[in-house]
Amino acid sequence: MTTTIRQDDLIDSVADALQYISYYHPKDFIDAVHQAYQKEINPAAKDAMAQILINSRMCAQGHRPICQDTGIVTVFVNVGMNTQVKGDLSFDDMINEGVRRAYQHPDNLLRASILDDPDGKRKNTGDNTPAVIHYKMVPGDTIDVHVAAKGGGSEAKSKFAMLNPSDSVVEWVLKMVPTMGAGWCPPGMLGVGVGGTAEKAMLLAKEALLDPIDIQDLREKGPQNRAEELRLELMEKVNALGIGAQGLGGLTTVLDVKVKDYASHAANKAVAIIPNCAATRHAHFTLNGSGPALQTPPSIEDWPEVSWELGDSVRRVNLDSISKQDLADWQPGDTVLLSGKLLTGRDAAHKRLVDMIEKGETLPVDFTNRFIYYVGPVDPVGDEVVGPAGPTTATRMDKFTRQVLEQTGLIGMVGKAERGTTAIEAIRDNQAVYLMAVGGAAYLVSKAIVNSKVVAFDDLGMEAIYELEVKDMPVTVAVDTRGESVHQTGPKKWQAKIQELTIKSA
Repeated sequence: MTTTIRQDDLIDSVADALQYISYYHPKDFIDAVHQAYQKEINPAAKDAMAQILINSRMCAQGHRPICQDTGIVTVFVNVGMNTQVKGDLSFDDMINEGVRRAYQHPDNLLRASILDDPDGKRKNTGDNTPAVIHYKMVPGDTIDVHVAAKGGGSEAKSKFAMLNPSDSVVEWVLKMVPTMGAGWCPPGMLGVGVGGTAEKAMLLAKEALLDPIDIQDLREKGPQNRAEELRLELMEKVNALGIGAQGLGGLTTVLDVKVKDYASHAANKAVAIIPNCAATRHAHFTLNGSGPALQTPPSIEDWPEVSWELGDSVRRVNLDSISKQDLADWQPGDTVLLSGKLLTGRDAAHKRLVDMIEKGETLPVDFTNRFIYYVGPVDPVGDEVVGPAGPTTATRMDKFTRQVLEQTGLIGMVGKAERGTTAIEAIRDNQAVYLMAVGGAAYLVSKAIVNSKVVAFDDLGMEAIYELEVKDMPVTVAVDTRGESVHQTGPKKWQAKIQELTIKSA
């Protein structure tokens, strides 16, 4: 007997799932972060995880996005061969209509991040369509759907290699993970795909991230195959790298490692890594012809009550009166609370600024003794000043950093994760600083913003230059005026400390 699935049921289910995952973390993820938070002994990493947990609870209560980057939508569909879909749209168009409705929901607007003509005009599609969709035809009379929203920062850290058959997967992964930096917002999960062809390995790695965090269960029962052996070995060895939460150094870098494999050509061993960030977002539903499959809201009691406490060394900084001389004694790892006027700008704005500088044109904003925040916020709803406004990956601005610092008077930058050598040298040479905000705490950060207005490049939408007025916005000194980077010193320190702790416990 054939099951009929109505077009509107699929559209409504996709829209509901995407709204749901924008503000609800999976319970297994929250439990894993909380466990990592409880055992962490690096204060900076513990503080970062506290912000992630507090932000998650706030989002669950306020129904607003966990992260300002609400992701590119990826959908995995298993179509039962005894089903038919009734409607006038193609299956892709049905899914994209669900995406469109979810991202334009008036009560919880989600940021549109998808650009058409990717190597040309890069024009925003305005509704976060199209989704990336994968299909399988399977036996059965239902349609099984997994919906995920993947942030650009973590997706950018994906890795692939075609290894020789005798090469070690573990050695390759351990070589790659440090090169990923902290732009994928650890702690999170690693999806690893082994085998098949190049595209199959990448697909396996992405699919692996849909599975729940259950590494502790695997430890207790023991591995039953090579993929499970890899999970356990990589979990231990990746965490021993000491990268830690947000790359600050610490005991936990990954909460779980997922491995999927597939038959391979005798001459090849395709291997892929795709990380999931601290804004882990995925949901599953099954359509059986009875109507839309809507998500069941969790209990707020599933979230731990975590307090975020400021240490004695916190600096309170007035951005409206700061000068370059005031930065000289800031140290990597210092906690700073920013108050005053803070400019924003990311990829498109930086490119336009540099073009104007090279043409000798007058800039639309005076950057003298100012700080800039690398952010593309979500549009506000209700009485919000701004929607969730967490940092974007700072390394994308590295190629612009020297020119902007030397020719605009800018003295400070705020972003996510580490800076590259080129940017660090420019920061040192110009006695500037780079501050890090926690990736995965966008709603929490937005609560420190008390006013917002566009001051330049309005046509760039979320990439326009805003002037934010902030009050006690929490950040960490990541690169000081001498060019010392906490993302370089922290992991080295904690890798050595983890080795000491392992030897003592042996």
